[in-house]
Amino acid sequence: QVYKGLDIITNKVSPQEQRLCRHHMISFVDPLVSNYTVVDFRDKAVPLISYIFARDKIPIVVGGTNYYIESLLWKVLINTKEKPSSAPRPDGDRKVELEQLDSAELHRRLSQVDPEMAAKLHPHDKRKVARSLQVFEETGIPHSEILQQQQEEEGGGPLGGPLKYPHSCILWLHADQAALDARLEKRVDDMVAAGLLEELRDFHRRYNQEKVAENRQDYQHGIFQSIGFKEFHEYLVSEGNCSPETSALLLEKGIQALKQVTKRYARRQNKWVRNRFLKRPGPNVPPVYGLEVSDLQRWEEDVLKPALEIVESFIQGREPPAEPLRMEHDEEENKRSHRVCELCDRLIIGDREWAAHTRSKSHLHHVKKRRKLEASGRTVGDSGDAETSDEDGSLPLP
Repeated sequence: QVYKGLDIITNKVSPQEQRLCRHHMISFVDPLVSNYTVVDFRDKAVPLISYIFARDKIPIVVGGTNYYIESLLWKVLINTKEKPSSAPRPDGDRKVELEQLDSAELHRRLSQVDPEMAAKLHPHDKRKVARSLQVFEETGIPHSEILQQQQEEEGGGPLGGPLKYPHSCILWLHADQAALDARLEKRVDDMVAAGLLEELRDFHRRYNQEKVAENRQDYQHGIFQSIGFKEFHEYLVSEGNCSPETSALLLEKGIQALKQVTKRYARRQNKWVRNRFLKRPGPNVPPVYGLEVSDLQRWEEDVLKPALEIVESFIQGREPPAEPLRMEHDEEENKRSHRVCELCDRLIIGDREWAAHTRSKSHLHHVKKRRKLEASGRTVGDSGDAETSDEDGSLPLP
């Protein structure tokens, strides 16, 4: 929502709602700027929060993207410039340049300058590897060393530095999955009815058509990574160059893809709340209050009334009537453990990810396939006609 225009695809709050309460951080970045980052967001938002506090008002951060909210609550980001700016940098983004390199080459470079960080990151995670290299290049200090300094500050923890606003709370609006999915599908239909295609078509014509013609479109950075652009790419580039029937099929394909990716995004956001807020290790974690929004007919009783009571209690320094949500986290869990699944030819990082992988359909399929081959190999081997699979090394064990 920081980008100018594109009000439908970014689901901006309406002008009527903005008149009811002052809003900030909306529609101020040129949509052609591709290097606007969470650091730029934080550097503009933090002074605004201070300004709101100075007027004896309570800042309310609305999301949205929980990664950006986390950047405001905790000291978790790194400035790689001597003088951070609230505006996106006009010069080329070094991280974007690094992401053009091969994954193996990127990881090799990081291993040379910051072996500790390289050991923690998956070799195929270009974004994180490139970011760590950028940090080293622009500060001269290994990324892992800077993170360790943050974690060792008073109030810091395994996920970063201390909490920046100790007297804060999180209100998490969550719904039953079936109700949420139905609501998200309806939202996409409403966006289409409100003129989504006209908005995308106009933006594509003004900003993206030339890039597509030169095969240099980029759906990984800036406004183009917003949900909706990639999903309608085929429809937009083929419009007017194919039959009406084909165009209609591509349009429906884009609508269905938008619905699916929107639902996946909502699941990721809920997972972020659970893993990065509710399960966050350390003492400096704001309380998280759950508000059930499955039944919109009960909005007043289930959401508005308890939310007002919680916020009012915080303002007055009282204990809220509601109990915050609590989730147990495993102190022994290693989020950076490395395991190689030779069956699936995959590197898995993290204890929880490994457990999920070993239960996945693809892994179990490979296990079943291996067992069948082993049984077949032993039968043939017993008759002296062939070597077993294990002996010839053609079927590595996990």
